[in-house]
Amino acid sequence: MTAQDEPFDIDTGGVQGYLHRPAGEAVGKLVLTHGAGGDLNAKLLQAMASGFAGHGLLVLRYNLPFRQKRASGPPNQARAGEDRDGIVAAAAAIRDLADGPTILAGTSYGGRQSTMLAAERPVVADGLVLLSYPLHAPGKPEKQRTEHLPQLRTPSLFVHGDRDPFGTPDEMRAAVDLIPAEHRLLLVEGGRHGLEPDRHDVVERTVAAALGLFAIR
Repeated sequence: MTAQDEPFDIDTGGVQGYLHRPAGEAVGKLVLTHGAGGDLNAKLLQAMASGFAGHGLLVLRYNLPFRQKRASGPPNQARAGEDRDGIVAAAAAIRDLADGPTILAGTSYGGRQSTMLAAERPVVADGLVLLSYPLHAPGKPEKQRTEHLPQLRTPSLFVHGDRDPFGTPDEMRAAVDLIPAEHRLLLVEGGRHGLEPDRHDVVERTVAAALGLFAIR
C-alpha cells in the first residue's frame, strides 16, 4: 500500500470509515460499503478501495449504521431506511473533497440498499457499482428483489459470480434488463457470493468496467 493509499479515520458526522486518496488529483469519488454479514474491513472492500484509488478515485470505505451499532449480526430489515440514510451521509461526507462523479458501491445488502436509495433519490449518485447483488435468498428464486429496478435512472454496473446462489446469470440478466438507465453485468467465472479479490482478476475487471461505464479518464 502506497502512502497515497493509506486510509485515515473520518469518524465524523455519524460516518465511520476510512478514506483512500489517489496519488494525484482525484477524478471521481467512490462510496463503498459492506454486506449484511461483514463490515468495512472485508478483504474485498479493502482490495476494491485500493484498486479504485489506484486509478484516480477518492474512495470512502465505511460502515453502515447497523454495523456501527453492533459488531456482528445481520441488519434489521425494518430499519433499512436508517442504512440508506447512512449512505446519504457517507456520500455527503466526501462530495466536496474532489471533483468528478459520485459513485455508490456496495457488496450484497449494501449494494441493494444503494440501488434502492438511487431509485428513491436519484440526485444522490451519478453511478452505482453493485458487487454480488442479492437478487433473492438462496433457494427462493420466486421472491426476487427487483421492485425498484424499473425506477432506477442511475447508470449501474453489476459484478456477479456465475455460481452465486443469490441469483443465476440468467436471472441477473433478466433483472438488470428492467433498469431503464445504462447498465452492465460483469459475470465472474467460478465466482460465488463472496467474491474473492485475489482470484479471477475481479478487482481489475471491476475497475476497468466502471471507468468505462462512467466515462472516467
